[in-house]
Amino acid sequence: MTLFRPCIDLHEGKVKQIVGGTLRDDGSAPQTNFESERSAGYYAELYAADLLSGGHVIKLGPNNDVAARECLAAYPLGLQIGGGINAENASDWLEAGASHVIVTSWLFDITGHFLPERLDLLVAEVGKEHLVIDLSCRRKGGGWIVAMNRWQTATDLHVEERTLTALSNSCAEFLIHAADVEGKCEGIDAELVRYLGENCSIPATYAGGVSSLEDLSVVSDLSEGKVDLTIGSALDLFGGSKVNYRDCIEWNKKASS
Repeated sequence: MTLFRPCIDLHEGKVKQIVGGTLRDDGSAPQTNFESERSAGYYAELYAADLLSGGHVIKLGPNNDVAARECLAAYPLGLQIGGGINAENASDWLEAGASHVIVTSWLFDITGHFLPERLDLLVAEVGKEHLVIDLSCRRKGGGWIVAMNRWQTATDLHVEERTLTALSNSCAEFLIHAADVEGKCEGIDAELVRYLGENCSIPATYAGGVSSLEDLSVVSDLSEGKVDLTIGSALDLFGGSKVNYRDCIEWNKKASS
């Protein structure tokens, strides 16, 4: 059955919720739904106290390493880490307390061409059991392509059955950000969730567009319980008004009983 998975998104060292499509390298400020006055470690401690596993910490750009390490120290082996991960630093993040490292952009060249040899290097460095591949999706035609570089650059990797099958041999999980709806709280990409349920043979977590607690039931139904759900901007924990964090904890308790 679908579970709620927690998240901590970091931008400039602060816990924030950002509309995914507004992150740019041109100096313009992203559209921010929420910026917390609490430390990153506070959220990690909360998740640890509530026995939530499989959550992810995402570093959105530079100046986030200190906050990220604070999270991992507060909840050792309880959180995954992503953002700027490569073969040179992946082991360091595992040693810092991450259960898994999450990778996207490093698997591509600057033009967005997929480099499978880099994936092989990362697997050799940390083992597939410690690796999560983030397939941040953008709509293209009747399907989706992977977007990298904080969702700014479209790649040549299509999110389709053969891609999911091939990549599943090199990682423990998928993290799927629906970048077109990320942070908007206007509804999930139901077609994408259903597709993931039909074609993912390993654990997968979907993020993007959650607008109510009922989306946990929707994702569970669409994916036949195979895809987990993370909730950001809609969650009261991050200033939202659409989903109560404690209700998500209760959902997990019932799902696990």
